[in-house]
Amino acid sequence: MSSTADPTHDRKHPSTPRRISTETKASVKTTELIAYVAAVIGVLIASAMVDASDFGAQEAWFYVTLLTIGYMVSRGLAKSGSRDFYDDVDRDNR
Repeated sequence: MSSTADPTHDRKHPSTPRRISTETKASVKTTELIAYVAAVIGVLIASAMVDASDFGAQEAWFYVTLLTIGYMVSRGLAKSGSRDFYDDVDRDNR
């Protein structure tokens, strides 16, 4: 049994790029990260500006911990339901 192979069909180098997806875009590309960093900086500056008896370091770091937990939960939710598509392009043909 003989078969003729198509010379234009090459498994190593497909003619069309594959469509691949990641779960979501990188965290540095989101406004969530900017909002998180701004909130943390705001809490730490507020702690440094006021009297320690009103809002000290212990409370500030507690709020930073809560912000961090919230940020991690929001990133987890973002990753669970969205896709970021990109094309798998052959690096030799660039």
